[in-house]
Amino acid sequence: MKKEGNFMRDHLTRRGFMATAGALALSSRVNAADTDAPGFDNSKPTTGVVIPAEKVAEMNAAPLIVKTVNRLWNDSPSITEPNAMQFTPEGTLLLLNQVDPNNVFEVQPKDGRILRTVQTESVHGSGITMGDGAWWITSTKALKGPPVTLKVDPKTGQTLKKWITPGWGLYGNYAATGAGASNSVLPAASGGHDVKWAGSGRYWMAVPSSGRIFLMEAETGEIVRSIQAPVIRTHGLAIEGDYLWSVASDFWQILKIAQKDGRIVAKIQLDKSKDPEIHGLELKDGVLWYCDASKGWICNLT
Repeated sequence: MKKEGNFMRDHLTRRGFMATAGALALSSRVNAADTDAPGFDNSKPTTGVVIPAEKVAEMNAAPLIVKTVNRLWNDSPSITEPNAMQFTPEGTLLLLNQVDPNNVFEVQPKDGRILRTVQTESVHGSGITMGDGAWWITSTKALKGPPVTLKVDPKTGQTLKKWITPGWGLYGNYAATGAGASNSVLPAASGGHDVKWAGSGRYWMAVPSSGRIFLMEAETGEIVRSIQAPVIRTHGLAIEGDYLWSVASDFWQILKIAQKDGRIVAKIQLDKSKDPEIHGLELKDGVLWYCDASKGWICNLT
């Protein structure tokens, strides 16, 4: 939440949240093939979602994969709150900084050297991916109206299109109190966390308040289908073949789940007493990377 007061006084950038190309959908349409998913009314916040007991049992019983956390580098104070990450085809790394309004930093992954910075209109963003020549970013908070998912020009940071994030709403302490954090002027309602490009014009997106992970049509904002999330506060995502790696931040775990049905097949347990927090997630050459928005660390797992 750093620098938030100045940001709110200045009210974004010159572009603000001006009208952008493409209409802002009032509700997310669901593809008829998604027959097992609950419906969401995007004119009001989703509340009261609970993870089914059988999913909790499945998570507890999942086989454990032992990994070592390696602290690679920390770009503070330039990048203080890296909340999402995405490798590029060129081998560089994109980091979405949560300080509002959000910058995307392109860095060298070996040492964190900053190559360029792009200002976006995202507010408290938690997810970034690349596909079809654009960046796709979850603006987890909103100054006005529901949280949105953005299609962004990678060169300029300009928002090309935006859609209301399906299943946006309240969860955890926000749901209990109906208010945001005591040190924040941002609203309590929350939208998407991480997004990862799935190919064929689609991406996966985690939305904590919905309890779901959605497969989305990128250009229309329509839900193709969804799977049950293992936990409410799903954060980072990474794709490995037919599986998703999914961060369960509150449990300090990274879960491997089947894209087909959400079945949990394995888990990695981090040590809360010594390891950096897990927020954004990526996979590069078979190695999981993650970023810590609380202290700025970039880590990988071997």
